Amino acid sequence: MRNTNRKSIALRDVLGSALIVAGVAGLFIQSSTGHAWPRALPSQGAAASPGQPRIENAKLETHALSGSLEAAIREFAAQADSPLWLGYTVDQIAGDGSSCCGNSSGDGQACGTCRLEKENGASINSRSDASGSGTISLEGPRRLAVLYRLAEKRVSRIRIASPECTLDAGGLRFIWLAGVKPAESIAVLSGYVETRGFSERSDHHLGNEALTAIALHADPSSDRALEDFVSPQQPEHLRRQTAFWLGAARGKAGLSLLERMAKDDPSPEVRSQVAFALSVSKEPAALEDMIRMAHGDTSAHVRGQALFWLAQKASEKAAGTITGAIENDPDTQVKRQAVFALSQLPKDEGVPRLIAVAENNRNPEVRKQAMFWLGQSNDPRALDFFAKILGH
Repeated sequence: MRNTNRKSIALRDVLGSALIVAGVAGLFIQSSTGHAWPRALPSQGAAASPGQPRIENAKLETHALSGSLEAAIREFAAQADSPLWLGYTVDQIAGDGSSCCGNSSGDGQACGTCRLEKENGASINSRSDASGSGTISLEGPRRLAVLYRLAEKRVSRIRIASPECTLDAGGLRFIWLAGVKPAESIAVLSGYVETRGFSERSDHHLGNEALTAIALHADPSSDRALEDFVSPQQPEHLRRQTAFWLGAARGKAGLSLLERMAKDDPSPEVRSQVAFALSVSKEPAALEDMIRMAHGDTSAHVRGQALFWLAQKASEKAAGTITGAIENDPDTQVKRQAVFALSQLPKDEGVPRLIAVAENNRNPEVRKQAMFWLGQSNDPRALDFFAKILGH
């Protein structure tokens, strides 16, 4: 096979010299060692496939997927003698977040160099223009690169990145697949969520990585997969992690599922995570759902968490709900959490309300809590209040 430069993206270094052989079932690649590679067509063009990131420090090949994605991943993993990366792009769900690897360099762009062989996981960063004045507006659909590290005959890592990133493969072989359908990508990723389980200790666990990738696909099958992951039969940690992504990425469809979880999920820990997920949702109706949880959840812990996240929203309606909980919630611990929530409001809202609680609430424990947080505020109005009390 003739040598080409990287921009030609022709097949090279595939276990020595390779022969392109036409088979009865279709085209396949056969190496001089006798291995038959998956039924994918090598790219012969000079240009990268649409949406392909810049890939460097890699033995790069591109293939047009002709069989199933699952079969291609399985066969490349089974036949590889050393670790390699495999990737493709799909449309990413709309939003103001970009998917950059955690070790990307800060160069004023949305993403720098993503060094795939480093241990850092992927992170979601807000996208701002160079002046920092607001969100970048991109024409056309945003793309998401989904990346699999294949080692020891299996998938050992899943990562995501923006195609604007430069991917550094650490000198490994890199298979780029063109023509992957989003629904098939989600089906493959779902298998790693469901069969590999979840780790509460590491975001690098395959299940966590696959869930993140699914949540960022711009395809209706993503919502269906996430709905499966929050059914009561699923592990609690999976339901909690999925709840976050429903709020952070899935818009109205995600909000609908969160509303169902707030009412029906049997776990107070999961419902507490639902309150947090509602706080990061950009859907206006999410605030009303948080207020309903703060008023009516059967768990004092959940009501307290809903109050805390309401305080982070810092709206007048949220402040009223927090004050109402101080006055009316039957659980003293919830009242204490509500007082703390007041301390998280902007000072012009929180300090006057804390002073009113310290002066007027009938519960001595609540008054004590309000005075404690006033003391932490370093606000002149709090100092005047203490001087007034001490002068009596």
